[in-house]
Amino acid sequence: MSADWQIEGLAGGSLPRGPLHLAIGMFDGLHLGHQAVIHAAVTAAKADRGVAAVLTFWPHPSAVLRPHGEPVRLLLSPRDKARQLAGLGVAVVITQPFTTAYAAMAAEEFLPRLQQGLPGLAAIYVGENWRFGRARSGDFALLQADGARLGLRVTEVPRVFADGEPVSSTRIRARLAAGDIEAANALLGYAYYALGPVKTGQALGRKIGFPTLNLAWEPGQRLRFGVYAVSVSRADGVESHPAVANYGVRPTVAGTGTPVLEAHLLGDCPFGAGDELRVAFHHFIRAERKFADLAALRNQISDDRETARAWFARGA
Repeated sequence: MSADWQIEGLAGGSLPRGPLHLAIGMFDGLHLGHQAVIHAAVTAAKADRGVAAVLTFWPHPSAVLRPHGEPVRLLLSPRDKARQLAGLGVAVVITQPFTTAYAAMAAEEFLPRLQQGLPGLAAIYVGENWRFGRARSGDFALLQADGARLGLRVTEVPRVFADGEPVSSTRIRARLAAGDIEAANALLGYAYYALGPVKTGQALGRKIGFPTLNLAWEPGQRLRFGVYAVSVSRADGVESHPAVANYGVRPTVAGTGTPVLEAHLLGDCPFGAGDELRVAFHHFIRAERKFADLAALRNQISDDRETARAWFARGA
């Protein structure tokens, strides 16, 4: 499922009729804080018999503003973000290319250009402390003043807090890198997941008694290498099955340096090569490590499978 309309840039296509309620932000991860902003736009659009839309950006500004540095590692691909936005009730996704020219735009130009590109624009929703324009000089006060002058309603949605700190993509990235998947999921408001097609592997798992589904998945932000209790479903979330998965470089049998995601279902497996699957991560079992031989690896996988069974049996 995806949003009905996905438009590249403000002049990239026509929009459905009705007052446009626009949430603006990078929205990487679509965590609880992002969801609050989007919920405000969706709720107001329904009340106004209008259209809920999101304006987001690609690539991440860090890739343009710090070309020789390390760009921010993203939690969601543009495709996955659009898919999740549709599930939140967003009808239109507008992706603004973030270029050096766009980054240099004066903050005072932002809203007039936005209104020119989106004639049906009625209201704007942003998160607390969202900044825009050259050198991030634009703030909510400017946005509100320009909105009043142009006849646009502007709403700043307060931050969402968890454990006394604002929910942020930075916090989530740190939790994923540490393998603290439950804390990451609590901040996201959903289970972090991998999405991709099943690719043909070397069938080593089958040879040692634990057949696996190997996903072609290259995340921006890597998880801690290790073994997880996961659920495997089709890309739309239908037909979910409990499983145990390893994400890492498989040092006992490969050690190539290229991370691989392998999932072993705890019951019968209805999936096969070419299927587009979602692997949702729920619980970190152990770190990846190298074993002396395949027999030792097989014994450990058997233990991991029982640990995953026990976790699911607790109804966690």
